[in-house]
Amino acid sequence: MKNTISKIIFILAKCCSYIISYSHLSTIWRILQRTWYSGYLAREFNSFGEKSWIQPSAAHICGQKHISIGSHCVFGKNIQLTAWDKYNGQTYSPQIIIGNNCCFGEDNHITSMNKIIIGNNVLTGKKVLITDNAHGASDRFTIDTPPMTRPLYSKGPVIIEDNVWIGEKASIMPGVHIHKGCIIAANAVVTKDIPPHCIVAGVPAKIVKQL
Repeated sequence: MKNTISKIIFILAKCCSYIISYSHLSTIWRILQRTWYSGYLAREFNSFGEKSWIQPSAAHICGQKHISIGSHCVFGKNIQLTAWDKYNGQTYSPQIIIGNNCCFGEDNHITSMNKIIIGNNVLTGKKVLITDNAHGASDRFTIDTPPMTRPLYSKGPVIIEDNVWIGEKASIMPGVHIHKGCIIAANAVVTKDIPPHCIVAGVPAKIVKQL
């Protein structure tokens, strides 16, 4: 029985190869997968814009009711998109608001227990971290407890304005406001506000050029 099914599948695949190339077929299959997956998840979000999609291989998504996504947004493979309203018995009021025409690379991690606002036309590379929180405050009492049991702590919301480009493996830390038209270099760790139209780089990130 198994051999018969295998032969039928093989013959069907061979027939299809005369109609459409494998690359085109793979593209169609990927589009169908991501459209189905995104449509299935969409109702769980506070809002989910037209023609936005999330790759089916998302690593972790939670707190969708606190997340608003604009139109024409793309989330790459292994995305982590988390809004924590509860953690270790503590209650929070998270909010993630993402504008239109944003593209988030593979392995991005966007996590909130306070507020993250991302404007329009924001582009990120792979493995970018955007966070408004940490595992506990940096004080003597807190660091004597295991990190996993510490209450989440935020220094303030994260705001990323329009037309910002964030390079691969960059980290945007709590309490940071990145103004419009900035470029964040790869591997940069942004810990302070960045004025408009600046290029920043380094750990911690510093302005290397103002356009």
